Amino acid sequence: MNLYLRYFDREILVNNVDDAIAFLAGIDEIGMNPVLEQDIRDYAASDVFYPKRYKTRPRVYFIIIKTEAATMQDFKEKKAVHGIEPMGKPVPSTLTRLTEEREGWYEGAIDFKRVLQVPGTGKFQYRDTHFVARCKAVSGQDCYNRIVDHLSQRVDSRSQFPSAKGKNFKFQYLGMCK
Repeated sequence: MNLYLRYFDREILVNNVDDAIAFLAGIDEIGMNPVLEQDIRDYAASDVFYPKRYKTRPRVYFIIIKTEAATMQDFKEKKAVHGIEPMGKPVPSTLTRLTEEREGWYEGAIDFKRVLQVPGTGKFQYRDTHFVARCKAVSGQDCYNRIVDHLSQRVDSRSQFPSAKGKNFKFQYLGMCK
């Protein structure tokens, strides 16, 4: 396992933690100390593959990334990306799930900003609105499109709908029969 380190425009790809610590010790602003050194050693020895960043001063960090890349060019071209797969199963991306075609019934839930008139004042305001519907569709994206089409005919045109890829739209495939 190699380590990629970056501090502003200074970067290096090393194959052991001692070289990484030597690189960081050569940068005065980082202020290498025994506590930081031990934390870096613990991170390198752990099973964690998420990048780790360390604060050097307010809003200034250096970053360490574990990688399988043998050279800096391989790392830059993302040839050795380590995918995290829980329990051996790859997790499909949101876009893949949305566009996967499975004809049948879907239940879609959308949280959107609905424009409503305030009684008494005549002014308009946005209200967070949760809407759930079951519809026949061929994919998650088709379910989203059908729900948004339905709502846009029934609410103020200034209402704001979230992206299908965001956290404000969820869907579930229910099967072929309702």
